[in-house]
Amino acid sequence: QVQLVESGGGLVQAGGSLRLSCVASGRTFSNYAMGWYRQAPGKQRELVAAITSGGSTNYADSVKGRFTISRDNAKNTVYLQMNSPKPEDTAVYYCNVVLGPLNYWGQGTQVTVSS
Repeated sequence: QVQLVESGGGLVQAGGSLRLSCVASGRTFSNYAMGWYRQAPGKQRELVAAITSGGSTNYADSVKGRFTISRDNAKNTVYLQMNSPKPEDTAVYYCNVVLGPLNYWGQGTQVTVSS
C-alpha cells in the first residue's frame, strides 16, 4: 500500500527557512515524478514544485528562486527547502505522486509564515 508522510511544517518567520520532507513507502518511487502542492484557506490546491525521476525540476512562479525541491531515491524521500518564505506561503503542504491512473497524496503539513 502506497503511503506518503510529510513532516517539517510549523511556524516560521518571514525571511527564515524551513525544510519539508515526504517519505514514501509501499513501492520504489525512483522511476516516478513527485511533487509538492499547497492549499491555503479558501483557495484551490496548487502545484508548488515537482521533480522528475531524472532530477529535472519545475516551480510555480511565486516560489522560483526561494524554494528548492530535491529527492533522495535511496531513502524514498522528497524534500522542499523553503528559503525566505513570505506570509502568502502560509498553507497546508501536500506531497504527491501519480502512479499510472492513481493519484496519491499525503496527509499534509501546515506551514505558517509570520510577518
